[in-house]
Amino acid sequence: MNTISGNTAGLKPAQFRALDRLSSRRIAPESIIDRETARQLAALSFALNRQLGLLIHRSGQIEGVLVGDFDRITIPALPGQGSGKRLCGLRCVRTALGPGGITDEDIMDLACLRLDLFSVLNLRDGLPDLLRSAHLLPRPDTVTGRDWTELPPVHPAHQTASCLALVQALEDEFARTTPLKQAEEGKDRAILVSVSTAPRSEAEDSLRELAELARSAGVLVLNRVIQRQRQINPRFLMGRGKLVEIMLDSVRLAANLLIFDQELTPSQMRSITDHSALRVIDRTQLILDIFARRAVSREGKLQVEMAQLKYMLPRLTTRDDALSRLTGGIGARGPGETRLEIDRRRINDRIARLSRELDQVGKERSRRRERRRKRDVPVISLVGYTNAGKSTLLNTLTGSGILAEDLLFATLDPTSRRLRFPEDREVIITDTVGFIRKLPGDLLKAFASTLEELHEADLILHVIDRANPAWQQQAEAVDSLLTQLDLDSIPRIRVLNKMDLLTEEERVCALQDGAVGISATRSESLHPLLERAQAVLRTRFGKASAGRALQT
Repeated sequence: MNTISGNTAGLKPAQFRALDRLSSRRIAPESIIDRETARQLAALSFALNRQLGLLIHRSGQIEGVLVGDFDRITIPALPGQGSGKRLCGLRCVRTALGPGGITDEDIMDLACLRLDLFSVLNLRDGLPDLLRSAHLLPRPDTVTGRDWTELPPVHPAHQTASCLALVQALEDEFARTTPLKQAEEGKDRAILVSVSTAPRSEAEDSLRELAELARSAGVLVLNRVIQRQRQINPRFLMGRGKLVEIMLDSVRLAANLLIFDQELTPSQMRSITDHSALRVIDRTQLILDIFARRAVSREGKLQVEMAQLKYMLPRLTTRDDALSRLTGGIGARGPGETRLEIDRRRINDRIARLSRELDQVGKERSRRRERRRKRDVPVISLVGYTNAGKSTLLNTLTGSGILAEDLLFATLDPTSRRLRFPEDREVIITDTVGFIRKLPGDLLKAFASTLEELHEADLILHVIDRANPAWQQQAEAVDSLLTQLDLDSIPRIRVLNKMDLLTEEERVCALQDGAVGISATRSESLHPLLERAQAVLRTRFGKASAGRALQT
């Protein structure tokens, strides 16, 4: 890092040179700050009438000089995790022009940025006075209940305890309190967060689904946090106190990822990221990541890339000064384009290109549908919530070997299989991408060409995981999406899967609304479904199509 950042407006060249000399100093690792560096820091802060801060590495190297206002200082995004394990490997020492010590803002920086220490150097007539320091605790204090503690105030010239030994002891205690298993090393370890105004039961159900999404993405879930609020915080989504609490949990649990159940606005994403040493993503990003991993066909990859670019576009930031350099020349718009504008233009160009390629793929798909229509081949589409058992049902019906795992979005690309019947007639069964609540709008638009297949269906089988406690909400979510896609006019059969996991009484109640109960893994349970589908197709196509009776 080794940079000067913050409120540098109005500084004279000589003052910049003095700050630069300060940044080149090296501090003994055993001291929080040495006597001479504290004296120079105090003198500069007094002369500028502004708070100054130093970010100091455990090795004693000064990684950055921070210039603040009279009453506050802002720590920029830190350059990685330093050499620390649970802690980031950096400590911050700032000046205080007036009386006072560690503030709530300091504690928030200490917790959210995982600093080794946060120290406040009081000034007296431009000279260093007492140094007050605080650090995190592996366990809450039994007396105060706080997750952090203050060290006794000390003058920089009279430090006796070793700073490096203290930090290493903290690291060891954190590791001993919640050891990181060898199997967990190299994995993303996440804390799931839901901030909602909905009833707690609804928030818990949504968070359980987020945990399943995380498992599908190979993420280890360490903790789940729910905060219900009357009004969502427009900056951090949650209160500052809750954010600090979550960051303290992340240190203890060695988490490296924070996943929000709600979609974060670009400003919320920036605010939380600026106040956290963790990577931060939301539900939409997690779903897009799963889709990117599972896409196999060219069309699927194009659709996912388009959705990712549309999600990324409004979240481009100008935080990095390197993105502000000017380019251009004769014929350029104004003085030139900033790097940010170039990135936006390139993304828009890429989206336009992907759109053209998807249109071409859509035309090819349309020609295939036209050939099917000419041959008068009925089409049955399987729809349903993700992980409801659609792929398993298709495998059992057709003897296929399509990937079917107990994971959300285990299969992404649509798959079609043929069934040939005694009178040499065929039926095509198509397995579509699974639905989910809070499905990202850009993802739904990107998969529009794939979902067009549903409009060509003669019958829709809505597969429902009846053994799931939230099956009703899942079914309603799928029904809502089908209505949104204008598919209400196509005959639909509700197929209740995993009936073998229910009690006899539950099975009787489940089938009262005209649904068909099956177990997708057992072919003998599919006869009622086949008979119902045969009756619907016979009605739809008339007696001339009676020979298309579905048989196993």
